[in-house]
Formats: sequence, structure tokens, C-alpha cells
Amino acid sequence: MNSRDDPSKVALSIAAVERDTGIGKDTLRVWERRYGFPQPDRDANGERTYPLLQVEKLRTIKRLMDQGHRPGRIVAQSIEALQHLSRGETSLPPSQAPSLAHNSQDLMTYIAMLQCQDHEGLRHDLLKALSQNGLERFVTDVVAPLTTLVGDAWARGDLAVHQEHLYTECVSNLMRQAIAAISRAASGLGPSVLLTTFPQEAHGLGLLMVESVLTLQGCRCLSLGTQTPVRDIAQAAKAHRADVVALSFSATMNPNHVVDGLAELNVLLPSSIAVWVGGSAPVLRRRSLEDVVVLSDLQAIIRAVQQWRGLKRSV
Repeated sequence: MNSRDDPSKVALSIAAVERDTGIGKDTLRVWERRYGFPQPDRDANGERTYPLLQVEKLRTIKRLMDQGHRPGRIVAQSIEALQHLSRGETSLPPSQAPSLAHNSQDLMTYIAMLQCQDHEGLRHDLLKALSQNGLERFVTDVVAPLTTLVGDAWARGDLAVHQEHLYTECVSNLMRQAIAAISRAASGLGPSVLLTTFPQEAHGLGLLMVESVLTLQGCRCLSLGTQTPVRDIAQAAKAHRADVVALSFSATMNPNHVVDGLAELNVLLPSSIAVWVGGSAPVLRRRSLEDVVVLSDLQAIIRAVQQWRGLKRSV
């Protein structure tokens, strides 16, 4: 019996699978690394070949993706579970149902999209996550851990600079739109906060995450963007009658620039304006920074706002 008589022996090249399923070659390779499926064999020339059973599963996956399912939640599922979904049933069997929370597999799906240049899919899925979870959970459960993963992937060489920039721009645009919508309904019960970074700090995504959490807490936020000279920060804070200056520092920030800049800023600011700092710069945890509130994470921002309100009520 040859392969024509036994379909289980038939295997397709990666080009043939791409044509048959509509799933690109790069995507197939990324799924193979990330999710352990597909699992191609190799021909005499070392080229990937895909058994028909795997191709059939890939067809089912493509149909489900067209219906709006995310690859990260379905690629590693069994064919029985995928057929369960493809029949129009709304959920997987209980034993195979994934968690609704964003887990590491969900986050790696976004990385795979970046690697495949799927910017439309990336924006679609991130917007869906924002719509379903709300801005606070989107920032804390998706953007914060995903930004760390993107940075790590770039450092390992798994992502190119342009892919990291694409991620930053996509997430930034979504958060700016959400912040603008929330700002119109902000209660104004929080402090007035001026947000920016020092001249040596070009990373602005952390600043946007902070602004998102502050806006949700009813703060009035004014962002100067990144790389503002220290004297200009002080002048702007006084001109706009800010209660707080909030600064973000990434891990690449020179420790001396952080310490010296904060010392200069505290000299230039009146004592009525607080300085809140956060980010991944190690110096924020290793050094004692006088007259500065160090926010260790996004939840610490909420506590800082609550403490500010408590002090205002006690005055």
C-alpha cells in the first residue's frame, strides 16, 4: 500500500499547508515554537511536512479564528475541543475550558502577532481586551505584564526594534483614547497631577499606564510627554498649580541622572507639590530618595491617591 492508498501517510509541504488553510508560513512556525502545534515531520531535505490530520486541525483553527477566537486559546486544544467550538457551541468542555483571565499563553499570543507582523490582529485583540476588561484591568492585567514580555523578547533578539515600536504605538493609542473618554467624566476628587519624564528618559508607555490609573481615580492629569528639562517641569507644575509631579523611569535610566534630577527638582518645587516616582529603574529601590514618594507598582498609585485625599480632609 502506498501513500495514495493510505491518507494517514500523506503529508503536505509548508507551502501547500499555507495555500490549503490560509495560515501563513511564519505563523505556522511561530505556533510550532510557542504552542507545540503543529508538529511537522521532516523530509529527506530537512523541509517541514505536515500530516493530513494536523492539516485538518489547522483548517478548524482557521475557521474558529475567523469567528473571533484567539489563537492563544485554541491552538493547543485537542481536535475534539475545537470541533466542539466549530459546531457553534459557545464554550469548551469544562475539563478544557481556559481561564477568562489573561494568562501567560494569552500574552504570548500578542508576541506571536508581533513576530508575524500581524498589526491588525494585534490592535483588534488588544481593543477587545480593553473593551471586555475596562481600562484598569487592561493596564494591570494586560499592558503591564505584556510590556515586560515585549522588553524581554527584544533583549533576547526575538523581536526587532520596529516590532517593539509597533507594540508601543498600538497600546499607547488605545490608552490615550480610553483616557480621553474617562477624563471627560472625571470626578476631580484626586490631586492635580503633572506627568512627564526627565530629558534622558524617552520611554513613555509607563507614563501612560500611570496616567490611566490616576484618571480612573478621579485625578486631573496634565501630561507633558517625555524628555522635559527639570527646570521646565518645575515651571509647568507651578504654572498649572499641580499638587503632584509624577515621573516614570525605565530600567535603562542612568542612576545618577535619576538621583541628581530629583534633587534639583525638589529644590525648584515648593513644598506643597509632592513628587511621585515609579518604573523599573533599580535605583528607585536601592537608594533612599529624600522628599520623594516611590510607587512600587500600579496598585501603589491608588494607595497614594487615597493618602492624599486623607491628608486633604484632615487639613
